[in-house]
Amino acid sequence: MFFFDSLVRVRAGERTDRGGNTVADWSDAAVNRLPIDQLNIQPASQNEGQDDTRNSVTTGWRVQSEEGTRPDITAADRLEWRGGTYEVDGEVAEWPDPLTGAVHHIELTMIRATG
Repeated sequence: MFFFDSLVRVRAGERTDRGGNTVADWSDAAVNRLPIDQLNIQPASQNEGQDDTRNSVTTGWRVQSEEGTRPDITAADRLEWRGGTYEVDGEVAEWPDPLTGAVHHIELTMIRATG
């Protein structure tokens, strides 16, 4: 497997809402950007939907990091890749090394919905 793909992780800042709760603040996300390389990104799923008001397309991609790497990506992040913005679908899976128990690599699915 080759790990020549890269993307940009975008992380929201935080703010306090009127109720005193800490919530995501995407208005300052431009300063919370991190390029990440040594990835293998492959197609995972494609879905089309249609109803009376719209046509939708949801595309998913499987992301795997190179052995021995643990990029800083969480389920709350957005990912920019090939001109599109994707959301992390579910939790980021950390695969353990069978000999040491340390993180061997991570895997996640990123999705983009349009329409």
